[in-house]
Amino acid sequence: MAADCCYEVSQIAYVKLVLHALKHPSSAVNGLLLGRLRQDGSTATVEVADAVPLSHAQIGLLPALEIALIQIEEHFEAEGLSVVGYYHANERHNDLELGNAAKKIGDHIFRFFPRAAVLLLDNNKLQKLKTGKGRDPAVQLYTRDSSRSWRQTGSDGSNQLTLKEPAANIVLFDYISSEKWQQIVDFDDHLDDISKDWLNPGLFD
Repeated sequence: MAADCCYEVSQIAYVKLVLHALKHPSSAVNGLLLGRLRQDGSTATVEVADAVPLSHAQIGLLPALEIALIQIEEHFEAEGLSVVGYYHANERHNDLELGNAAKKIGDHIFRFFPRAAVLLLDNNKLQKLKTGKGRDPAVQLYTRDSSRSWRQTGSDGSNQLTLKEPAANIVLFDYISSEKWQQIVDFDDHLDDISKDWLNPGLFD
């Protein structure tokens, strides 16, 4: 198992994954996390710089994931970023468990990046965010332990998750209030209509 490390999520990545889930409230959604590993002496930090929304329909299909991975890796390689994790939102709002499909995709990414993170949307925290009262990140962090199981982290002080920008939830609340989630595009949308850009270039304009 990789040693404990910190996971720092940028505002861009965080806002994208939450808006993706809000756009499809009755479906499971998923996406990839892009970033880099920073090593400062004995301290390791996975910097999650961006997120790419993948699907709101065909969750867990590895062949489709492979196609997306190739395109995404090729695009972000020039920026010095690679796939460092995966995010997932369950179909049922009261479901706070990491399911088998999410674990399998996490395992696939782990093969290439042993410090891979899986972020699971926490709908209870998201509901608080939607009222402007939430302060905590609306995601749970999972990492893979020595028994090859995905384990929710943070309760024992290891593998801490932080938002890079402290005001990320305030920005997110503004985006939710203006229904910005309607503009988010995922890979499914792009495959249905190639004029829709999965990079979401105008989302933060």
